[in-house]
Amino acid sequence: MLTLGGMKNKFTAVLSLLARQRKIRRGCAAILFLLLLTLIISVNFFPDKTNLQVGQVSPKTFYADRSILFEDKYKTTEQRRLAAEKVDKVFAKDPQVSIGVQKDISDVAGAVREVQNDNSLDRAAKVNKLVEILPFTLPGADIEKLAESSPSYTQQVENSLKGMIAVTMEEGEGITQDKLAEARKTITGQVSRMSLPQHYEGFSVGMIDLYLRPNAFIDYEKTKQKQDEAMALVSPTMISVKESEKIIGVGEIVTEEHMAKLQALGLTRTKLPWTSVMGIFLLVALLTVLVLFYLFQQNREIYDQPGHIYLLGIIVLAVLAVGKAIIAINVNQWPEFGAQFGYMVPLAAAGMLIAILLDSRLAVLVVAIMSFMLAIMTDNQLRFGLVGLIGGIAGVYSVSKLSQRGDLVRAGFYTSGANVVAIFVVGLVTGTPLGLLISTSLALGITSGILSSILTNGSLPFFEHTFQITSPVRLLELSHPNNILLKKLLTEAPGTYHHSIIVGNLAESAADALGGESLLVRVGAYYHDIGKIKRPYFFIENQMACDNPHDKIAPSLSTLILTSHVKDGVELAREHKLPQGIIDIIEQHHGSSMVSYFYHKALESERAETVTEEEFRYEGPKPRTKEAALVLLADSVEAAVRSLQNRTPGRVEGLVRKIIKDKLNDGQLDECDLTLKDLDVIAVAFVRVLSGIFHSRIEYPDLAQEIERRKKHVGSRKQLAGRSGG
Repeated sequence: MLTLGGMKNKFTAVLSLLARQRKIRRGCAAILFLLLLTLIISVNFFPDKTNLQVGQVSPKTFYADRSILFEDKYKTTEQRRLAAEKVDKVFAKDPQVSIGVQKDISDVAGAVREVQNDNSLDRAAKVNKLVEILPFTLPGADIEKLAESSPSYTQQVENSLKGMIAVTMEEGEGITQDKLAEARKTITGQVSRMSLPQHYEGFSVGMIDLYLRPNAFIDYEKTKQKQDEAMALVSPTMISVKESEKIIGVGEIVTEEHMAKLQALGLTRTKLPWTSVMGIFLLVALLTVLVLFYLFQQNREIYDQPGHIYLLGIIVLAVLAVGKAIIAINVNQWPEFGAQFGYMVPLAAAGMLIAILLDSRLAVLVVAIMSFMLAIMTDNQLRFGLVGLIGGIAGVYSVSKLSQRGDLVRAGFYTSGANVVAIFVVGLVTGTPLGLLISTSLALGITSGILSSILTNGSLPFFEHTFQITSPVRLLELSHPNNILLKKLLTEAPGTYHHSIIVGNLAESAADALGGESLLVRVGAYYHDIGKIKRPYFFIENQMACDNPHDKIAPSLSTLILTSHVKDGVELAREHKLPQGIIDIIEQHHGSSMVSYFYHKALESERAETVTEEEFRYEGPKPRTKEAALVLLADSVEAAVRSLQNRTPGRVEGLVRKIIKDKLNDGQLDECDLTLKDLDVIAVAFVRVLSGIFHSRIEYPDLAQEIERRKKHVGSRKQLAGRSGG
């Protein structure tokens, strides 16, 4: 029997197994995201609404937070009901009814004629027989006279009566239930005008009263159709409410009209509309699928990184949650101003964060979707969503070309300006009072932009560290000369520092030409040789008029010292918590290249027979990204061109292309996705930068010689002047 502890352990094991399943983790995260987002959009966490009912006393004064034109559904329904009641009912005649009535009359009249024709019966017997036959009562004298009357006369009365009934029932709409009495009266009058004997008149009236019945009945389908048409012609009863209009004051009795306005403005607390919540959930799910489909089609790198998807979801949830809190702020002193707080939602923060951490195009799409959600969150007020969209897109483009951290602050001001203009324009469209519009656009627009900048600046380091993303802002910080590693490189290995700066310029230029991550390339180049800080004077660029220590050691040891700067650089980078992208560049910037100088020196030594190429190669790995490959090529090109004596443009270009070709033939570019066309673009970019750095200069004459030449020239002019005067 399984114990409670065993069941608990088994349940824990099942949960642990499920947690290790990638698809299950992603599915749970997606459901949690959808639920939280639906909750933020649809539920009011800080209710400021009052549960009012008709006839109650209002506990406070209510103002309209926006201009609306809404339908008074109660009045519209009442007007349409009255219109439907005025519609005449549609009747349909049943021809079988007239036939049935005439048959009934024929049956009675026929039975009477049989009695009248029966000569075997005496008078008393005929009377008794008629009493039995007639379905209605006649006076005894009338029955006696009817028994003695001629059958042919009875036939004539029958035919006349049937004719009058047929005409009455078939003309017009026929006989309805409410017109039955009138029809009987009409036919009875016609019988009276026939001047029949009294007993035949009584006989005819009796059959009319007994057998005449309605033959026209209500056609409910056609009647309903006409009623619907009449109701459709009734226009909805619309009520207009202007922004800041007083709906009801404190202490006033709530009426139906008050309730209609309050409900239309969403100022009364009602039960949670679960159908609307479900609709919002499905809408959020649809928009989420749209974003994922976009990433699958256009940016597979982000789609394949679960961490990036989670980051995207967290940014959306956090910004909308902040927006929800802002919207819920209740300013009792200035209700008109408080009703505009939807303009202050910092959607631009989401756009800036996504643009900096992930992708600018994705940021534009997400901002557009979030502005739609903001409109729903503010009771379907499109104006807030529109302003959020404009401010959000302005925020995205204001951070698309970051060159320093101060640009984030500048981006906040750009966003504020866009918000101010958008709020002002939207306010003009919606008819907001000018005084309120000016104060709203300035105060809320600027606040939203600054708040977006603050949220972006404050959360950026957290997101970078948590999700291991190297943002442009982080790279810009690392590129600053005051960074501790760069400052140490400058002071302890100045030649290497200068070399790294030139390598950065070369690699960045090539990255720009290829459309790569130029900022990452430049910063990676700055740090690619930081391992040389450990033994700076073993590298030629740092040997300032001092002896070369490599002259005193074996080539194999020199190679070991030189190649170890890669490992030392990786250790320093990890110690100072540099981004992984830069560490990869440090680790791969030499690939498995050969230290050819010391290799050939070793071949000239006594142990040439035991020398192998593997001893004189870097450990690798080879460059696996375009960025690392660009730094490798720029590093090799800069060192080679610096040692070139006669740097003519042709010789520089030839050397650049030779080095690139050698690296390609050596297999150093096998693991990155550079094409031959890319290599040609890189060579052109390198030559352009090197031509600017190592351009030819004018050879200025010696200063002392120039002064002496000018003195002689002045002296000669004085002698000539003296001779002329003599």
